[in-house]
Amino acid sequence: MKKNTDIPCHSGNNEIKTRKELLKLFKESPVTDDQKLENLGLFLNSKNLSRILFMDYLYRKIIDVQGQIFEFGTRWGQNVALFSSLRGIYEPFNRHRKIVAFDTFEGFPCVHENDGNSTLMKVGQLALSPDYEKYLEKIMCNLELDNPLSHIKKFEIYKGDATQTVKEYLEKNQHTIISLVYFDFDLYKPTKECLKLIVPRLTKGSIVGFDELNDPDSPGETLALMEIIGLQNVRLKRYPHASRVSYYEVE
Repeated sequence: MKKNTDIPCHSGNNEIKTRKELLKLFKESPVTDDQKLENLGLFLNSKNLSRILFMDYLYRKIIDVQGQIFEFGTRWGQNVALFSSLRGIYEPFNRHRKIVAFDTFEGFPCVHENDGNSTLMKVGQLALSPDYEKYLEKIMCNLELDNPLSHIKKFEIYKGDATQTVKEYLEKNQHTIISLVYFDFDLYKPTKECLKLIVPRLTKGSIVGFDELNDPDSPGETLALMEIIGLQNVRLKRYPHASRVSYYEVE
């Protein structure tokens, strides 16, 4: 896997040291294999748990909203895996709550001048292990097998430039309504182009989430929202237990 370098870190030295120690404890865990999955909470610090709670918070908002769930910039796939499990908790028989993940899985395909000067902004940054999407596919299949209606596949993973793959998906699936979409591209161009594509597919009550709004390391995400939607046209909210994430409900 290509090593990701120069990714901005806003943690203090003590925090970094503490997390490295927790990772060491995780790798050296004496918990037996048959009990490891049932005890993952041992290794969830407050930062990571707050992210999981945020995804649960968003999901609960769309339980009575018709439509699919999209994630743009799924990377390792934790959010889509969480959405699959949350579907199994809250609406296990909703076969129409399809989860669709989009990513290059090879890092940033391009960087625009509107993406700023952060050390994060490099072509190929955030690249994953080769063929990672195949591993994620296995994870998602396994999660579905552990819930009702496992004979119906209720997820898709699209590899490539999302400005093209999203267009292809919507052309192929013209029935698509989106109840929840989460943007985590970090970048201006794909955020802007995918906002254009999905707006006609949103309904009142749909939730639009963002990972990097108001973030100096990824200014392009804010600029894309300003240009396509307009900040004055949405009631932008933050989740009180996580500092960076934002969302709005279509009204």
